[in-house]
Amino acid sequence: MHRSIRRSPDVVVLAVVTATLTLLSGCGEGVGDDPFGESAGALINGVGSTAARAALARRWAPIHYQDTDVTGSHSLSGRSDYITRVDFDGDWNGANNWDNTGAYALTAHAYHSVVETSTHWYLLYTFFHPRDWSDNIFDSEHENDGEGVLLIVQRNGTEYGALVGAVTVAHKDFFSFVPSGSPLASGAETVDGALSLALFEGELHPITAQEAKGHGLKAWPAYDIVGDGVKYFPSLTLAEQPSSPTDSDVRYKLLDIYGAEGLWPRRDLSSLFASSGTFRGDTSGGCGLIAGNCSSNSANAPWGWDDQNDGPILRGEIANDPARLAAYYFSPSSQFSTTYTFNPFKGIGADPNQP
Repeated sequence: MHRSIRRSPDVVVLAVVTATLTLLSGCGEGVGDDPFGESAGALINGVGSTAARAALARRWAPIHYQDTDVTGSHSLSGRSDYITRVDFDGDWNGANNWDNTGAYALTAHAYHSVVETSTHWYLLYTFFHPRDWSDNIFDSEHENDGEGVLLIVQRNGTEYGALVGAVTVAHKDFFSFVPSGSPLASGAETVDGALSLALFEGELHPITAQEAKGHGLKAWPAYDIVGDGVKYFPSLTLAEQPSSPTDSDVRYKLLDIYGAEGLWPRRDLSSLFASSGTFRGDTSGGCGLIAGNCSSNSANAPWGWDDQNDGPILRGEIANDPARLAAYYFSPSSQFSTTYTFNPFKGIGADPNQP
């Protein structure tokens, strides 16, 4: 449930960040939301433990701006733009999520995965909506919607490293961004813009933003809240539902995609996935403003994300081979080790469900 006592988040937006990488590096202090009590030193031995992954994911988790639209019957007065977990309705059936959007609480969650090489950590955040919707009879709709952002963190000897780049997912295209002071430049793909950061609880976090309706995701302000919108802030313990489609202070809870509540252990569940990396979804529940404009099985989990025209990068590599993607998107490519020390998508690393 949404909290009744409001807090004012400590947020100072740095639209054009002039900080150096020293300022961008994690110091290992000031993480006030650490139920594991293991943030300090948790990453010394890598990210094989749940605690280490949670600490790293929390440190760099985006401040997330979600545009909302309250018009049209399929918006459910803005609820259709709230982020939530895939099993928000208490089951792992992907084909009833559109139908159940108006009947269950849409508490805010995001799934995170962590992949490690000797040079970088790759943090992927997935934001899920039960509906990809429209209020225009000429636009298509579909059940389920998963889009997100890959953050590239350089391992520089500090506890949490330095955030040096991002690749976001907007429908069938990826977009790349770098913060001020980053060593990354355009590679085979041109960098699309600056990665803005803001202070939250004493630490710099990247700012991401999603469109209403179709929920394409880019670094803010390439997308922004236009009129109504929700501002989400990361947590390891709190999952709140917006009090309105204009709520500016909502906590989203991070879920380990490899863990007991995650998606990866359920990758072969036929009620949730129609095929590898593709969520099951049908045309029930009123999807489609007119006959024929609701499509089935049209949303993807991270290992199903694909850019339609980025050359040799294959479907799902943003999740399962992010070092290869980074070396293609950015230069100099030689700085990226492509040998993984932890990558459960490829079966590399300790049992991800063990603490």
